[in-house]
Amino acid sequence: MENLLRTALIEWLRNDPALGSINAIEEESPLGSSQPWLGIAASGSTDWGTKDRRGREVRIALELESRTDDPAADAALVETIEQRISSLPREQSGFEVAASRFLRARSERRPNNLRGTLLEYRFRLLNL
Repeated sequence: MENLLRTALIEWLRNDPALGSINAIEEESPLGSSQPWLGIAASGSTDWGTKDRRGREVRIALELESRTDDPAADAALVETIEQRISSLPREQSGFEVAASRFLRARSERRPNNLRGTLLEYRFRLLNL
């Protein structure tokens, strides 16, 4: 289910016109793409089910990399990403999102005028 969620989440983010300013939205950090880009930095899953349905708890960290020296420059873009993730439809191909939750965010200034923002989420999924 983890891979199905990763695929569904990337497609959901790619199909949002409000995120059109992002040059690449990929499952991993895109190679050769200019900033800003968004990719899955890491994911992992554990068992989470019920007596009669299999399930997984999946944690996903998304990384936004941009080119700016202004710490507030990405605030609106990060907010748009967070809103889009929170509106991911429950019914997906092969699984149902029982719950999703924002866990934490981190932001850092990087060399060469780059800025990174990490957004971490928890999804609880059930097999259909």
